[in-house]
Amino acid sequence: MTRRIVLLGIFSGIAGFTLAADDALPKAETIIDRFVEVTGGKAAYEKRKNEITTGTIEITAQGLKGTLTRYSAPPDKSYTAMAIDGVGNVEQGSNSGIAWEKNAMMGPRVLTGPEKAQARREAVFNGQVNWRQMFTKAETTGVETIDGEECYKVVFTPSDGKPETTYYQRKSGLAVKNVTVAANPMGEFPVEQTLSDYKNFDGVLMPTKMLQKVAGQEMLLTILTVKTNQEIPADRFDPPADIKTLLDKK
Repeated sequence: MTRRIVLLGIFSGIAGFTLAADDALPKAETIIDRFVEVTGGKAAYEKRKNEITTGTIEITAQGLKGTLTRYSAPPDKSYTAMAIDGVGNVEQGSNSGIAWEKNAMMGPRVLTGPEKAQARREAVFNGQVNWRQMFTKAETTGVETIDGEECYKVVFTPSDGKPETTYYQRKSGLAVKNVTVAANPMGEFPVEQTLSDYKNFDGVLMPTKMLQKVAGQEMLLTILTVKTNQEIPADRFDPPADIKTLLDKK
């Protein structure tokens, strides 16, 4: 489980195996704590009071490219703006129990049900440390080999929505793969994501390449910059006017 910016997803195409005896596996809490430690340590995460991330998006099969900027702050404030060639602008936000989205195809929407729960989990700041705010439990369920490296398979169960699975390398402790089921107005879709090219941003290692796969589509997200403890306008996380209108109607 790592901080997600857009849809979770990956293609791995790798065979694996599961250990027969559960007691041979380390506890999920131990694996997660090790991930926090090898990526910088709890103190380094707690020094981060907000975060501004920029990156690029590439949908290779369709030859589409775009840009992304994401603002995030405690406890669960987020605002993401994407501009994608041929698709247009996409905005997403979460704050104070409200999650919303705007895009050219569907217009402004206030998210509800599993969509809302998923968006709010993804908005939890420093989710690597605060995973208990997102999930009711985490369990180590086996070991699989990914790209020649043995990885622990940890399943996170939320109070609302589908379980999410993260694979952590046994040797390095880094997360290299996420698998979940994403909800949207058209239904639910299995989503996979590979995580690679970890780089240090203000004392914390973060993956800068995220290859996502959902509904037969592949999208590569490349993180370019991550700046922490910046001046962010007080209204940055407020819903836009058309979202406020929808909320007023409710």
